[in-house]
Amino acid sequence: MIKQKINYVSVKSNVERLLGKCVNVSVNVGRNKFVNFDGVVSACYPALFTVDPTSDFSGKTSFSYSEVMCGAVKVNKIKN
Repeated sequence: MIKQKINYVSVKSNVERLLGKCVNVSVNVGRNKFVNFDGVVSACYPALFTVDPTSDFSGKTSFSYSEVMCGAVKVNKIKN
């Protein structure tokens, strides 16, 4: 069994630190296709978090912490 380097609690605490801050989100939609957009982390819930896009990307999106753990979603803080 492969030992995980990150766990659910650390991912959740890292996302909670980004609450209200501008982030860049990269989503793997399959077959080596990625969707990138900028937004603000608007809320953190026990199983998921929501990102409100600031660019022309439409609609508020939600992601689970397990998607971040698996690498399907990457959330990076934008340096101002």
